[in-house]
Amino acid sequence: MGPTRGREVLFAVVCAVAVATLYAAQPVLAQVGDDLGVPDADLGWIVTAGQLGYLVGLALLVPLGDMVDRRGLIAGHLVLAAVGTVLAAAAARTWLLLAGLAIAGLFSVVVQTTVAYAAALSTPDERGRTLGMVTSGVVVGILGGRVVAGALAAVWGWRSVYAALAVLLIVLAHLVMRLLPPDPRAGRAAYRQVLTSLGRLFRERLFVSRGLIAFFLFASFGTLWSGLALPLGSAPWHLSTAQIGLFAIAGLAGALGAARAGRWADAGFVGVVTGGALVLLAASWLAVSQASWSLWLVGVGVLVLDFAVQAVHVSNQHILTTAYPYRTSSVIGGYMIFYSLGSALGATATTTAFATAGWTGSSIVGAAFAICALLVWASSRRQAAAPHRPA
Repeated sequence: MGPTRGREVLFAVVCAVAVATLYAAQPVLAQVGDDLGVPDADLGWIVTAGQLGYLVGLALLVPLGDMVDRRGLIAGHLVLAAVGTVLAAAAARTWLLLAGLAIAGLFSVVVQTTVAYAAALSTPDERGRTLGMVTSGVVVGILGGRVVAGALAAVWGWRSVYAALAVLLIVLAHLVMRLLPPDPRAGRAAYRQVLTSLGRLFRERLFVSRGLIAFFLFASFGTLWSGLALPLGSAPWHLSTAQIGLFAIAGLAGALGAARAGRWADAGFVGVVTGGALVLLAASWLAVSQASWSLWLVGVGVLVLDFAVQAVHVSNQHILTTAYPYRTSSVIGGYMIFYSLGSALGATATTTAFATAGWTGSSIVGAAFAICALLVWASSRRQAAAPHRPA
């Protein structure tokens, strides 16, 4: 029997708030830079600090979900992520902000523990729908968090964003312990064994191909959302942080297709969804690149791009949790290492490209990442279809 609708909603909200700690800085980068004196070319490191902490957490913390009670693990990580956001909110120097964001990023891997727990509670014929529902929470956190962060920063400054996140994380930790079922384990594996099992995944073709798709997918995604505030905040638009945050609404409208993508995966259309969505991802950059003269085209491009990213992301997770049903925490954590590296690459690449070639340069970089993801998918399809030849 799968998780109840109420528990699915709680899983989704936990994911939304936890993932927001990674992305809340993006619409307020200019404000943070002005407050702490960070040059434009270095602003990408504010986002990257959280992504690097997240990367470490994926490798070292998420596999714990295959060993211990995931309810307690989720609650504990939410509390520790709140510590990082408090530190970020109080930071008077850049290094202290980066340290706080790295700590928050480290424990925001609670998202993957939550996704893996939701998948483990689901029946095979409902797993795609459940993953779609929970992943929709991730989408709301990534994109809706930008809207809220922009609005809060416009009224009370960027520090209020992290103070609000800290409060929400603590409240959710309490709700998790009260409302989620315990997750007892029999015959607990040793931590070293779990890490060794995670390492072996990186030698398996299915896992690596889906991971590389995620790497380029989220490099393209990060290129958009870590850099979009720069052209919109400069001439000819000069938009405020709140106005920039509103563009996430277009992304939300597109990315809510994540739940539908899960149903398509349950119906056996994973390959078609992945290939078609990657084509849309590459094409979306034609519209996004027009930020110098058309905000409407940017909005359309954002909508299409976020639909494509989340459709591929749900499909990837469906394939991997189906292929490795008894190692859901490790496989999700390992897969998200590719996600984290790609997001960090996109964040640094877009600010560097913008500083040297403007938004046109950033758009070319984002489109190139999308094309690379499409090539990896096409190559993996050819390898899977090729007849086996014995040595």
